[in-house]
Amino acid sequence: MALVTTAEVCDANPQLIVSGELRALQPIFKIYGRRQVFSGPVVTLKVFEDNVLVREFLEEKGNGRVLVVDGGGSLRCAILGGNPVVQAQNNGWAGIVVNGCVRDVDEINGCDIGVRALASHPMKANKKGIGEKHVPITIAGTRICDGEWLYADTDGILISKMELSV
Repeated sequence: MALVTTAEVCDANPQLIVSGELRALQPIFKIYGRRQVFSGPVVTLKVFEDNVLVREFLEEKGNGRVLVVDGGGSLRCAILGGNPVVQAQNNGWAGIVVNGCVRDVDEINGCDIGVRALASHPMKANKKGIGEKHVPITIAGTRICDGEWLYADTDGILISKMELSV
């Protein structure tokens, strides 16, 4: 989505907004990482205060995908830290959206990857490996399914049922 803003995508696709095929996440996420604009096919993950599955996903080749993690909105610990973000950058992930907290913010902000999260928190997550992969999740008032497309910039985050072009 080079040089096309989320606002332009919304303006160009009113029929997709009306039909629900294009949805905007509520503006609850803070921006981390050097890449403020990113997009790609979505991979979903649902965990709670546990980051084992998050790390496992980011160890895989990203191929321009975006990992969207429903962390239950927990503000009690971070489920994403600097080391997995560096690995995600090196493995070709376009971005990571976390309905939860991150830590190692300075390290994350040095990475060429897009990261969105609710906040930062110094405490680390549990290591039990409990969660669900590739399941529909609902974060920021929006249902998101594996394989949909995410578009993010400094205005916000859009989810589309298909890849968009403007």
